Amino acid sequence: MSDVAPPPCSFLAPPPAGVFSPRGPSLSLTCRPAAMLDEAVGLGAVTVLGVLEQAYFSLQVIYARRKYSVSPPCISGPPEFERIFRAQANCSEYFPIFITILWTSGVFFSQGLSSLCGLLYLYGRLCYFWGYAESAQGRLAPLYFSARVLWVLIGFSAVGVFLSFCRVYMELDLLQALGHALF
Repeated sequence: MSDVAPPPCSFLAPPPAGVFSPRGPSLSLTCRPAAMLDEAVGLGAVTVLGVLEQAYFSLQVIYARRKYSVSPPCISGPPEFERIFRAQANCSEYFPIFITILWTSGVFFSQGLSSLCGLLYLYGRLCYFWGYAESAQGRLAPLYFSARVLWVLIGFSAVGVFLSFCRVYMELDLLQALGHALF
């Protein structure tokens, strides 16, 4: 018996090459090499940090509700509470966009650059939250910073998806063609 752990597994897998199924793709248990998961560890780490950041923001709203005596479902109260509440709400509104673009950029463009941009975005959102909690004006610089980072991720995603589309559906590897043209 071997002491080697089996590789991570996936429940959804395409049918093997050359196998036709009239019912379409089937559910099966297949194992993937651990290297595939290792490549996404940066994206996974940034995702977990992002979820923890969202939890932190939510806890800050709970603490502010207690401090300023604003019971749910009320969302209005002293300006200090309203700024914390709005900061948390604004960060939550952008979180699904961020996670989608982070993973799209990481899968189709560069996992390393996407993870780095993801960390910068999360830092910008944390500064945004703290700045907004202090004053409405304090949110602006971090807001602009995190918006720029988000646009960089959107750009990476668009380029990566476009290059992959060309390679898969048009059988045209633009990066390879560019490499041959330059060298």
